[in-house]
Amino acid sequence: MTWLASFWESITLVNVLMGVGLFLGSLLISFAAIGVVMVKVPPHYFSSHHDRDFLPDSPWLVRWGAVIAKNVAGVFLILLGIVLSLPGVPGQGILTILLGLIFLDIPGKRPLEAKIIKRPAVLSAINNLRARYNKPPLELDD
Repeated sequence: MTWLASFWESITLVNVLMGVGLFLGSLLISFAAIGVVMVKVPPHYFSSHHDRDFLPDSPWLVRWGAVIAKNVAGVFLILLGIVLSLPGVPGQGILTILLGLIFLDIPGKRPLEAKIIKRPAVLSAINNLRARYNKPPLELDD
């Protein structure tokens, strides 16, 4: 029980404000990244007809370096999305997980992406954002 008392004594206003600031900063960065990617993604990206080749005309060293960086970013975003999906944590967890999945190069991700993107609230939010920037709505397979 003394560890609990010492824990409460160690909490200061500066620590709390720093934690809240870091949380809000990461939340804003997450929202900005989701917005940029969802607006920039081609409307047929979630269609089975979309070509998946990444940086096809780049030298192999540049291409593989970018693929590795993209996959590391994807794993980070999925973990962040899981945290944002927890009860009591504000944020767009599902959209952040979707963004992380878009970045990853793993077999079998297409059905998982489709399951997330076909949720009415998610698809509506993305298409509303795309409409705000004069982009066509996403095209999905039935």
